[in-house]
Amino acid sequence: MSCPLTPPVARRESRRTFLAQSTLWVSALAGTQLAVSRSAHAAGSDVLKLGLIGCGGRGSGAAADALSADPDTVLWAMADVFADKIESSAEALRGTFGERVQVEPVRRYAGLEGYQGVIDQCDVVLIACASRFHAPYGYSAVAAKKHVFIEKPAAIDVVGVHQLLEADALAKQQGTGILAGLTYRFHLGRREAVERIHGGEIGEIVAIQCDFLRAPYGLVGRRAQWSETEYQFRNWYHFSWLSGDDIPQSLIHNLDSALWAVRDEPPVSVYGLGGRSTQFQPEMGTSFDHASVIYEYACGRRIYGAVRTSVGCFGNNIDVFHGTKGRCFFAAFAPPRFTDLAGNVTWQADAERSKVSPYYQEHLEFLQSIRDGRPLQHGRQLAISTLTCVLGQLAVYTGQKIAWEEGLQARFAYPPTEAIRLDMTPPVLPGPDGLYPIAQPGMTTM
Repeated sequence: MSCPLTPPVARRESRRTFLAQSTLWVSALAGTQLAVSRSAHAAGSDVLKLGLIGCGGRGSGAAADALSADPDTVLWAMADVFADKIESSAEALRGTFGERVQVEPVRRYAGLEGYQGVIDQCDVVLIACASRFHAPYGYSAVAAKKHVFIEKPAAIDVVGVHQLLEADALAKQQGTGILAGLTYRFHLGRREAVERIHGGEIGEIVAIQCDFLRAPYGLVGRRAQWSETEYQFRNWYHFSWLSGDDIPQSLIHNLDSALWAVRDEPPVSVYGLGGRSTQFQPEMGTSFDHASVIYEYACGRRIYGAVRTSVGCFGNNIDVFHGTKGRCFFAAFAPPRFTDLAGNVTWQADAERSKVSPYYQEHLEFLQSIRDGRPLQHGRQLAISTLTCVLGQLAVYTGQKIAWEEGLQARFAYPPTEAIRLDMTPPVLPGPDGLYPIAQPGMTTM
């Protein structure tokens, strides 16, 4: 059955509302377009000042990729909740990039308010901190007329997605850029494969399989000198109120590839299952160790996603696109290939092009687009992929089927709703056995 790339009229209007509703409130700000050029963000020079918010491994990697991609950039300011992370990241980057790391002590901002100092001081802001803060920090950077890289996921809940949409509308109005940390879209081999898919080479896509199966990521043990809140921040990946859990964190890459192939057409509904089956250590926080999601389209197309974080199990990172004429296979950064329905290889991407790091490529293209005065604007794409993952995780947590429009209008947000402080009591606490409460499908509600 052929599946239209645009939905029926009634559903199209609803989704147009989703993708454009935040434009309304910023329309009153309409005025002259911001001229984006080399000098507009570099005080009359060719140098772009980079600022990093979130100095862990992913943030430090993003800074290194940006510095490598454009020799006329300097790292100018850094922020993290913890000062020790700033210092270790700055030292490591300086070891590679030398004098281009110009983060003086006065521009090293520790604490939960430090992000604003980076935004104030820099031309291009790189956001790769705990994912809960991606959307508000991204909006703040756009509101300050700065270009911004937002690591995936761009939000962990529906309220965050709405904030991202507001940032997207404002960025397009004023001419600033948003780069999405959805790395696979910058893999040159995958790009050619998707172009061929869009050209009809494997026919109409009827089903997509997305797997990300691996051991637990980044478990952080507790230290006696840490408060409960500090511990959860240092182990944030495994606390849903800071990370959104593993569908938004890991499976987002695979699901984004699926959405890319269907021209970013969102599904109409999602349901799933998951829980904790093998990883019961306290370091797992509130996260599940497995989940499966099924995304439905009105035409009958399905996207099947599976994620697992368990030791001693089969691992897999692969996306398989089933078309009416053939299949496409993605496996992380390996060259994609097509087969016919009998399994015979009909095309394979160039191996050398597929070796180009997409982490490097994304910053190369983003920074060049800024210098060319036509900055990339990926906010809408990032919102669709993020919401797809958020609703999938919520469907798994609750055990319910969630319609796209229903989930969007629910305005779900993880607690706490008040300002977050390091001296507060976190929204979840361990029990006497040291384990944290987790969602219970069929009992947990959205």
